[in-house]
Amino acid sequence: MKLTNSIFLSLLCLAALSACNGGGAPPAAADSTQATSANSGSVDGFTLGVQMWTFRMFSFTDALNKVDSAGIKSIEAFFGQPLGGDMKGNFGPEMDAAPRNKLKAFFKTKGISIVALGLISPADKSQWIKAFELAKEFGLSYITAEPKKDQWDMADSLSGAYGIKIAIHDHPKPSPYWSPDSVLAAIQGHSNIGACADIGHWARNGLDPVDCLKKLDGHIIGAHLKDIVKFDDTKAADTVVSKGVIDLPAVFAELKRQNFRGMFSIEHESNWYHNLPDVIAIKEYFNAEVAKLK
Repeated sequence: MKLTNSIFLSLLCLAALSACNGGGAPPAAADSTQATSANSGSVDGFTLGVQMWTFRMFSFTDALNKVDSAGIKSIEAFFGQPLGGDMKGNFGPEMDAAPRNKLKAFFKTKGISIVALGLISPADKSQWIKAFELAKEFGLSYITAEPKKDQWDMADSLSGAYGIKIAIHDHPKPSPYWSPDSVLAAIQGHSNIGACADIGHWARNGLDPVDCLKKLDGHIIGAHLKDIVKFDDTKAADTVVSKGVIDLPAVFAELKRQNFRGMFSIEHESNWYHNLPDVIAIKEYFNAEVAKLK
């Protein structure tokens, strides 16, 4: 959906206000040679997307419209979000054929792709198969998950059969995957399993995100882009990326060194009902910082 000039200017103003309210200067604007790639959600080989959990207070269709308004073209979906529009039910394996087809048409119209889905923690093999079947139908690259330890072999085998990677996600303690060491244990001997690097949760756990990225060098499939207000506090609140305690330029530089080609999913768990300006501000910051990496 193309924005009218008035709406576009309004969104820019909102983004600027959000940056000012956050207490810092707004990011430098990207030059015209970067504008096309920035609007497509890819800058210097990095892909920017939105974890739909960011817009969890809205229906799937309303959330997609917000992603479109932000000028971002990739998403990470999650199971259970109400579909909205004239579609009944929630996004997930139980969707009927009609809403699946409507969603595919909607994605095509918007030029938006589902790159990943998550987070999931299937109870058994049948649930894993349902997730992989949906991922295959919508052309996903990977599934973000926190598998049980006794599922590692089975999940890895299914991942290889479907050609869709599994990215293990870290959560704050007492999650079994709070440390990159536990993620590496799951990866060992499982060529189809890698990591979804949630840098905010690492910081909540008192871990340096850059050190964690280095430990997982060569295994990072996707990343969750966020910032928090306090280090080493599992209850620390989210804030707009660049306004918190995480050294984001160092994170981008390390992933650039690793030749990371996965997706950064904006996962902004704050200002739930009015967070579109925040997402736009995060996109502009991301584009400006990544453009500096040479």
